[in-house]
Amino acid sequence: MQTLDPVPMHGRDLGVNPDDLVETSEPEHEAKQEILENKDVVVQHVNIEGLGRTKEDLLGYEISDVFQAKNLIDVMKKAHVARQKLLRLGIFNEVEVLIDTSEGTDALPNGLDVTFEVTEIKRLTGSYNTMVGNNEGSMVLGLKLPNMFGRAEKLTFQFSYGTKETSYGLSFFKPQPGHFERNLTLNMYKVTGQFPWSSLKETDRGLSAELNFPLGIANHTLKWEGVWRELGCLARSASFAVREESGHSLKSSVNRAMTLTCTSALQELAGYTGGDASFLKEDFELQLNRRFFWDSVLSASLWGGILYPIGEKVSCIADRFYLGGPTSVRGFGMYSIGPQSEGDYLGGEAYWAGGLHLYTPLPFRPGKGGFGDLFRTHFFLNAGNLCNLHYGEGPRAHLQKLAECIRWSYGVGIVLRLGNIARLELNYCVPMGVQSGDRICDGIQFGAGIRFL
Repeated sequence: MQTLDPVPMHGRDLGVNPDDLVETSEPEHEAKQEILENKDVVVQHVNIEGLGRTKEDLLGYEISDVFQAKNLIDVMKKAHVARQKLLRLGIFNEVEVLIDTSEGTDALPNGLDVTFEVTEIKRLTGSYNTMVGNNEGSMVLGLKLPNMFGRAEKLTFQFSYGTKETSYGLSFFKPQPGHFERNLTLNMYKVTGQFPWSSLKETDRGLSAELNFPLGIANHTLKWEGVWRELGCLARSASFAVREESGHSLKSSVNRAMTLTCTSALQELAGYTGGDASFLKEDFELQLNRRFFWDSVLSASLWGGILYPIGEKVSCIADRFYLGGPTSVRGFGMYSIGPQSEGDYLGGEAYWAGGLHLYTPLPFRPGKGGFGDLFRTHFFLNAGNLCNLHYGEGPRAHLQKLAECIRWSYGVGIVLRLGNIARLELNYCVPMGVQSGDRICDGIQFGAGIRFL
């Protein structure tokens, strides 16, 4: 009989050969042999050993399915799933599972006891790592107080120093017992960023409350955010349009996000809960992938968004969309498409971008499973547009404006995957449809990030 790794069998293990059981008396030995032959069992007890500050009622939700197992293989599978759920809580370093025959006066001939041996994480942990954002890198230091009150709560302090952004924040995470995907996060933060394409620097000090939950086949997020924003000029040569945006403002907004495997959508409503900014913002991403012969993959993606100011006040430069660069429409400078003033890019209130990509294995790559699997040859065709709309003109005029002055590019390059999220790209790009004021990158362009068109 095969065991299910990583659920080890110790003590009087139910192993391959029933004769390996420890013999105590002839009737007991025959009963245990009967268990193995029929495979019908009853889980009588589930024990958890090694608990300190963790509350047992939290773990009861995660291991309750083990009692529903009807045969030995089912016990192994459900115990394995329960082990994964316990590790997912982020409060244990190790979880081992022991399956043994039941003992005691209430033991049934086909009874089993399942024991989870856990090792709790320390009360205070620290971390140091590097992160890759969209064409920027950062060093991140963190301190965590996991399992603060015994039910998988977590308090985290994080400091990040990057090439374009410096931030620190304090967050509190609280999951719903038995439903880890349903959780509440409270944040307090300060972020200082530089945006050289706009000659702009911005400092945000904010509070937010975020509720995550699954609904149907999608994951949803409801978020309230209040942020005090301070905008300033990054250089003395900043245009008058950027200087005009400088100063302090307060934004209070409600966000709703929905995420599927290949689709995400975000809605943001600002102004109705206070603050200076007042707008409705819609943003979406769609991606489809299709595997072909020779381990090649064809990928198609589409992005789009619109910002609708509410009232007479114009939108803020910090709330608008930006387009262009090695992570979106390749062959153009970073966020260097669309409205600009004296070389400073001001963003737009509507945009769309689409991409068609063909990823193929490298020629003469090592065998499958080797280092060569991290690299791909990359052929691409990108297109998009970013502009401001006159909302009194109607949808037909809006679509016509978005269809005018389309920027597009094509090229070839190499992609390196970093983990399952980030990646690096080195492409040779040919920009087309260039408009007056656009900044291009004709030739070799390097990109790093986690969000690519």
